[in-house]
Amino acid sequence: MKSAIAIRHVGFEDLDAFAPALRAAGYSLQYWDIGEQALSTLEPVETDLLIVLGGPIGAYEEDIYPFLREELGILERRLEAGRPTMGICLGAQLIARAAGAKVFPSGAKEIGFAPIAVTEAGHASSLAPFAEEPMTLHWHGDALELPRGAERLASTEPCENQAFSMGPNVIAFQFHPEASARNVETWLIGHAVELAAAGVDIPKLRADAERYGAELERKADRVAADWLKQLQW
Repeated sequence: MKSAIAIRHVGFEDLDAFAPALRAAGYSLQYWDIGEQALSTLEPVETDLLIVLGGPIGAYEEDIYPFLREELGILERRLEAGRPTMGICLGAQLIARAAGAKVFPSGAKEIGFAPIAVTEAGHASSLAPFAEEPMTLHWHGDALELPRGAERLASTEPCENQAFSMGPNVIAFQFHPEASARNVETWLIGHAVELAAAGVDIPKLRADAERYGAELERKADRVAADWLKQLQW
């Protein structure tokens, strides 16, 4: 069985609706929880698939959160080796940094359900389902530069680089294609302070999750399954 490790920064931001497609493709899933498991014990290259999940910190805050240096080191080695790697939100920003690009505060929070615009390259990628149904969950306040040699897959007006790929084995999402309606309440509680500070309408966010729930799970399954099929190593 192939191995998939997901680096998880907060317990409620997990693989969610991506997990069934990963299991169906023959991957055994293991979470590496920051603060509980030492990153120094994670083998950076041999794992078949590494997924770096989201979290409410900045990818540039290694002076405050020193473990980020270890994550960046792991990602640098995987990128150098061309190993299958996915990043979501904070994970996408860390991939960008590991590839030499800048990550910085965007000056505005992008939180809630809104459509993405899929690029021409995105139409030919595993993100194609979002060209048909563009609504997704956004939850970030940082932006990233496109790494050298990367292809932009999706954009929004507030955030030009919503998704990018680096060859067939590396993909990164600023938004949350893995999110389902099932877990929305854990996000609303876990990010309560951020939501209040940003003035987000929580009942509307909850209602939108229910409204788009079936669509979110359908797209998540297709995106994950299609990306896994085209991996090369």
